[in-house]
Amino acid sequence: MAHDGQDAPAAFRDALRTLGAARTRPDIVLTESPAPHRIAPYAVAVNGEAQGTDASGRFVLLHDPAGQDQWEGDFRVVALVKAHVEAEIGVDDMWADVAWSWLADALEGVPHHSAGGTVTKTVSRGFGSLAERPDDVVVEMRASWTPESSDMAPHVGAWTELIAFSAGLPPTAEGVALLQRRSG
Repeated sequence: MAHDGQDAPAAFRDALRTLGAARTRPDIVLTESPAPHRIAPYAVAVNGEAQGTDASGRFVLLHDPAGQDQWEGDFRVVALVKAHVEAEIGVDDMWADVAWSWLADALEGVPHHSAGGTVTKTVSRGFGSLAERPDDVVVEMRASWTPESSDMAPHVGAWTELIAFSAGLPPTAEGVALLQRRSG
């Protein structure tokens, strides 16, 4: 399986180039991470973390030159965002709809189709000697979509915006950061 792109098809090499040059928010730190090996012949993965928060995520780009029917294309983005949020969200039934709307907003203007996913909210409540602790609420968004070209820069940008929304960071149009390779 080729992850570094040297033996990969031209479309995947183009995608890697645009992924590596993607400009994102300066408050989201990106590092390359191991990619899944069984889903597609070619894959790359990036982890992201919102500085100073408990929000993080993972962006996986899959490429199958033969295409896959369920993707309706030969590329697929699989994105995960996870964040600790305020305890009040634990009782808000509409919050999942709001979280999904953040993805729709982030992907607005990004050429894609066949988007789908889930929003999961986990509430941990203490009892007995732990009853005084506030509820711990974690929200996890899993989404995937099919890019309409090999230009991954806008897709990475949308994913980092989703991390920022989840972290409660203010919108920014200033300052960008380039993807940093993991050392070792």
